This record gives sequence, structure tokens and C-alpha cells, in this order.
Amino acid sequence: MTLYDPPSPVRHIAQEISRLTAHLASAPPAEAAQVLAHVLAPEGILDKLTGLMAAGSRFAQDRATAGVLPAEVWLALGRASNELDAVHGDLAEHTEDLSSLARPPVVTGTPPVASALVARRRR
Repeated sequence: MTLYDPPSPVRHIAQEISRLTAHLASAPPAEAAQVLAHVLAPEGILDKLTGLMAAGSRFAQDRATAGVLPAEVWLALGRASNELDAVHGDLAEHTEDLSSLARPPVVTGTPPVASALVARRRR
């Protein structure tokens, strides 16, 4: 049982993210790459979620300063915001790779070669 029933917009967004997750899991590679590129793009879902955590941290800071919330709540939300921002930065450099995978392949006659990392995992 949940102690807190989230407002309708929060439930709706959570349901949409669940649908997107299910879609991504079963989508063809080009479509999955396109979805991921949009999620990671500036102003994409990850960017918006990072902003949400930052706003939550500011809210918690105000409440912690007033003595209504423990400071640990503020610190945890701030840490979440910072970590998401760092992850978003790390992934941003790969958005173009995902976008190019979503485009139809250019036929060159040379088959793609697995990277060393993939080759090692298959041993």
C-alpha cells in the first residue's frame, strides 16, 4: 500500500515512461536508437528529469532550512540532480552515434566490424 497517491500528471508521466520502456525493449534497432537519441538529446527526457530533481532539491533546501525536512533529504536530491547531470553529460557525446544508427544504412559493400569490446564479450 502506498502512503501517497501521486497527482494525476505524475501517474500519467510514469505510465508513459513505462510504455516507452516497453516499446524500446521490443522496437527494431533503428527505432530503438531513435528513441534513445531523443531521450538523451538536449531538452530530452533525461534533461527534463535532471531539472525536476534540481527543482526538488531547491524545494527541499527551503524546507530543510525551515526545519520541516531533514537536511539529508535536500542533500540526497541535490546529489541525484548532480549525478543525473553528470550522466547526461557523459551520454550526450553518444547522441549523434545513436541518431546515425536510426538513419537508413549507407550500403558500402563492407560489412560492419564489431568493436573490440563486443568481440571480447563474446569469448
